[in-house]
Amino acid sequence: MTHFPSDYEERVYAGVLGKVIAVYLGRPFEGWRFERIQAELGDITGYVNHRIDLALKNHLLVVTDDDISGTFMFPRALRDHGTEPTSAQIGETWLNEIAEGQSVLWWGGVGNSTEHTAYLHLKDGVRAPDSGSIARNGVVVAEQVGAQIFVEGFAMTRPGDPEAAADLAERAARVSHDGESIHAARVVAALVAGAFTETDMERLLDTAVALIPKDSLIHRVIADVREWTAADADWKTTRARIDARYGYESYGGNCHVVPNHATVIHAVARSGGAFLPAMTVVNTSGWDTDSNAGDVGAICGVFGGLAGIDGAGPDYRGPVADRMYLPSTDGGSTVTDVAREALTLARHGRAWAGQPERDLTKNGARFHFSLPGSVQGFTVLSGAARVHNPGGRLAVEPTTPATTVATPTFIPPEARAMPIYGLIASPTLYSGQTIHARLRAATGVEVRPVVAHYADDGDTLKWVEGPAAAGDEIRWTVPDLGGQPITYVGLRATGAVEVESLTWDGTPTLTLTRPATAGTGHGTPADAMWRRAWVKTVDRWDPHWPEPFRIVQNRGTGLLVQGERGWRDYQVHADVTPHLAEAVGLAVRVQGQTRYYALRLAGRDRAELVRHDTVLASRDFPWEYGATYRLAIRAAGTRLTASVDDEVLFDLDDDELTCGGVALLVTQGRTATQSVRITPIPVEETS
Repeated sequence: MTHFPSDYEERVYAGVLGKVIAVYLGRPFEGWRFERIQAELGDITGYVNHRIDLALKNHLLVVTDDDISGTFMFPRALRDHGTEPTSAQIGETWLNEIAEGQSVLWWGGVGNSTEHTAYLHLKDGVRAPDSGSIARNGVVVAEQVGAQIFVEGFAMTRPGDPEAAADLAERAARVSHDGESIHAARVVAALVAGAFTETDMERLLDTAVALIPKDSLIHRVIADVREWTAADADWKTTRARIDARYGYESYGGNCHVVPNHATVIHAVARSGGAFLPAMTVVNTSGWDTDSNAGDVGAICGVFGGLAGIDGAGPDYRGPVADRMYLPSTDGGSTVTDVAREALTLARHGRAWAGQPERDLTKNGARFHFSLPGSVQGFTVLSGAARVHNPGGRLAVEPTTPATTVATPTFIPPEARAMPIYGLIASPTLYSGQTIHARLRAATGVEVRPVVAHYADDGDTLKWVEGPAAAGDEIRWTVPDLGGQPITYVGLRATGAVEVESLTWDGTPTLTLTRPATAGTGHGTPADAMWRRAWVKTVDRWDPHWPEPFRIVQNRGTGLLVQGERGWRDYQVHADVTPHLAEAVGLAVRVQGQTRYYALRLAGRDRAELVRHDTVLASRDFPWEYGATYRLAIRAAGTRLTASVDDEVLFDLDDDELTCGGVALLVTQGRTATQSVRITPIPVEETS
């Protein structure tokens, strides 16, 4: 690389913002044709989610959406497999992170949804790229639009190197796609990566198209669209030409790549990279509006930076407030924000380029407000105030005597029922952890930390206050909340305050079971929020059984997971009562479905300590159906100590997984558990 952008992190942030904003602009009318959009909405310049005439299940702006989830979840392959993952390794990330039938993908069935088809191949043991090949899936399935939808996150880790971005995007795209879809993905990735350093959109398009075969259909589409754009004064004339030559009627499947790629190129070329006109063209043109807009938003976001978004006209950033949901089996990573995800991608990009890491997190704070204008999900939940970022800090300017500002740490009430894509998550903050905040407030202004947790039947929130700030610092250990999930963290202030950072650390101290106020048996709602705090990849976990955790897996291995990657050294205890199961167990440092350590009772005759499907140690241990066993694991540094009924069976070192949550595990059968207890390792036991 000859030139690494000096404003790299800020431009990644703008690219992620551009993607998120654009998806939410186009999502309410996804699948509409141009004619209907013109008749009912006119030219799109801002959000229309509030329109009650749009047949949505709800009218939230920030929702779960596959275009966002896949784009920023799939690059976790860089975290788990290094800076140059293969298609096979990215496929492994799919299997680890995707909750089948619940998250990330459109679960439209074999031969109907390209991604669902590829996922089932992966699950059956077919390795990528064969999982997405034309030879296996046919041309129509392999050439749908998804390949270009999910590549911008990867591309943002290759700043200024369109070819490297295109190559990485191709490896990612081949997990599920082939043929012309691959060419389209290469072009989109090249445009994103090149936008970090190129200042002329026509030159950037020249660079991107040079990275695909000249005899490809996508190459011809791009040439036609650019020629028409140059010739037509009115963008709607060019749109009509695209519809006539490359419209849906000419291509098979539900959402073919060719019409949608033509729309993306038209918006980018017509706008010259300017955000607002690009959004108007790509959204008003119709077809796969949220996906196409997302591609264009990422390209234009990087190209024009934050100034290009902020100066576009409408307030695009304010309603989003940096909020993001990335539901996956790594449930502690679901409730997140744009700044957090942007810095994660930027760290990967710097590692790839051999650049020193630039720490903008203020010594690792979760909420640091370092990126220009970022509010990291903080909004007013009671009272009234202006909340903004005047320069590296969160400013709260109340207009009422007391104001609460907070950000989600779990599924907030308005997000409990999401349209289309469900929101699966674990909390990010737990009882026993210590909240730290640094702030500035005027004399006489009282500032207190607050958390909100679900209570009683799970439909109501209960707020808990900590002690008032001492000077410019808050330090508060979250008390025992009865196992109910914490939903918000924030501050309550009687006057103006500026927050430099807010974060938490330490090991949780809590017992996870059915809360005493939640009822028992048939009195427990299936969607009670203490249950929603567990990420479920088992076949059955019904609410009406007497045990809080009676879980069933019909084939293979299923997990019931809670926790997040901030958990490092801790100990966990659980009772386990197996019934007709091949194996049951307790897992620690869980990072999804295929990344964990587990103490497992297997085969009726042995105990094992495993790292997913790798047996690290095994010994004879006869066990019986219907008997209850007390399982415990202590994870400290690289040391794993596991016991059954207080007898230490395994004590060994393994350094592959250093952090993660906990899980109950069952392989082909049924097991039951009353409670799971997580505690810190006593100081005298650490070395």
